[in-house]
Amino acid sequence: MKTTVRIQFHTVWGQTLCLISGNKRYPMRWTEGDFWTAEVDNADLKEYFFALMQDGLIVRMDWDNHSSKAPKKGEILEEKWIEAPAGCPFPRRHQQEKFDQPGFRGAGVAIPVFSLRSKDDFGIGEFNDLKLMVDWAAACGMTIIQLLPINDTTRKGEWRDSYPYSPISSFGLHPLYIRLQEIGVKETAAFKKAQKALNELPALDYPRVYKEKMAYVRKAYKANGAADMQTPAFRKFVKENAFWLDEYCAFCAKRDNLEPEYFKWIQFHLDKQLSKVVAYAHKKGVSLKGDLPIGVSADSAEAYFHPELFNLDSTAGAPPDFFSADGQNWGFPTYNWEAMAKDNYAWWKSRLRKMSQYFDAFRIDHILGFFRIWEIPVEHKSGLYGHFNPAMPYSLDEIKNAYLEPEGLFLEDPRHPGYFQPMITPKLQELPQWLQERFGRMYEDFFYRRHNEFWRRNAEKKLPELLSASGMLACGEDLGMVPDCVPGVMDHWKILSLEMVGMEKGRDWPYFSVCATSSHDMASLRMQRDGNLSTEECRNILAGHFHSACMLAIHPLQDYLALDEGLRREDWQNERVNDPANPDNHWAYRVHFPLEQLMDKKADALTEKVKALLRESNR
Repeated sequence: MKTTVRIQFHTVWGQTLCLISGNKRYPMRWTEGDFWTAEVDNADLKEYFFALMQDGLIVRMDWDNHSSKAPKKGEILEEKWIEAPAGCPFPRRHQQEKFDQPGFRGAGVAIPVFSLRSKDDFGIGEFNDLKLMVDWAAACGMTIIQLLPINDTTRKGEWRDSYPYSPISSFGLHPLYIRLQEIGVKETAAFKKAQKALNELPALDYPRVYKEKMAYVRKAYKANGAADMQTPAFRKFVKENAFWLDEYCAFCAKRDNLEPEYFKWIQFHLDKQLSKVVAYAHKKGVSLKGDLPIGVSADSAEAYFHPELFNLDSTAGAPPDFFSADGQNWGFPTYNWEAMAKDNYAWWKSRLRKMSQYFDAFRIDHILGFFRIWEIPVEHKSGLYGHFNPAMPYSLDEIKNAYLEPEGLFLEDPRHPGYFQPMITPKLQELPQWLQERFGRMYEDFFYRRHNEFWRRNAEKKLPELLSASGMLACGEDLGMVPDCVPGVMDHWKILSLEMVGMEKGRDWPYFSVCATSSHDMASLRMQRDGNLSTEECRNILAGHFHSACMLAIHPLQDYLALDEGLRREDWQNERVNDPANPDNHWAYRVHFPLEQLMDKKADALTEKVKALLRESNR
């Protein structure tokens, strides 16, 4: 059954209206009086919105989703464009109202889940430990906690699996974040002995924790799994998550030679535990901010079941930048965006909707990847041998007309045989000065001008569709070699940029941004000063960030702890989470004391310092 939907909306020449429901688009027809109509399947009236189109791109969306019942047969469903409330700066409604309040400025803390430490965990941070962070954040007056990716990265339980940006599933949660005591594991003498030994380690021993913890998980499944899987709650979870759960569990079962139901049971409990944490945080006025990895691994469930969505002949990375002079090779395939566009990015939308069940905001890892990605053929390891995809490479005639030859200066574009992109580190030494200058002009044009409109349109095809899939506040990691088209697109859709001292972008920090003292990819504040950072100097640095115009100021826990001589880490050299230049980095950082101490009297001074900073900066 179909229903005629009609809306009155004034457009200018070249603009059209479209009704979007889930992964379906319904182009609308103009009629006299600026009325637009479309015949819509009744099933698609449960949730939909209207989009203003121009040149094939979404340029504007109404502020909130619609939901309507189909009218009686023959009747027309009359709709109105939903405008944003007065003063609201965002083009779309967020699931947390605080973000849409005019002038809202909040503060938060960043910490990976695996880095948390409590008296009840088992050698690695767990979802339940986040409640302790929520308590402290709320006591300080913070409104948000930022995490690294929490998806499953399990392969063999080795150190390689500690890398959170290499998920084997974009939907499945990491099994190591489960609280054993809540799945029926008894706190026997043997359990307490193992727990004590693991929790006393100064850093995460990933292989050891995986081996010991997953043994307990397996025993709990054998003891309680059958009964749990008979409950209505379990059946409801399986039904609602079938679109990813069946494939993920089949993938894990084949890997480990175990039954798929085991992995469904694990995901059921992980979802239940994390959902309780989310509800607890919301009651305290605290939101969780997730991290959306730009890539998915070649050995993931998605690549196994949907290889058509990925370019498995290449890996993604980054050209040389602040973090790595050799460039970066992240080791996962790039996306086949043409294939993804065929169903209006259904996989991406499902991914974001799932993520929004736990998070109110999210960091888009390497947002430049939605404009273009640095793509490295699988036969190369170094990021220096990469090229941009998509791109408009030079023809051989263009190169020769500049009296240049490809050798040592250009690389052939694998996506456009016979065409060439400038090498990111060309061999210019033997060229005469006049040829170096000619190549320099082509190099500058290619990397900073030639693609601006091309890459802008490439991003505008995807980002509006993806942003409309959830009500999460979007924040983009936009550091590095940023094309001129990126800031305009981010500002148009009000995607918050990332601002950091030492990585300025030639302008004042804007309101629509997140500022941070450091990140998981950087040295902490104390490491940046070789340990010579007084508590007063730390306070001044934090104050400068909090007084900025940025909508959010989110700093690593390490940099907050630097405010207190009694709580800061003695071995400050070990505060770093990741070294991007080291492909074999062990993601092992853990807080050096149980987080229960943050609510002890000994931490009152730290809490008061942070409260004062937020109060003085009106956050």
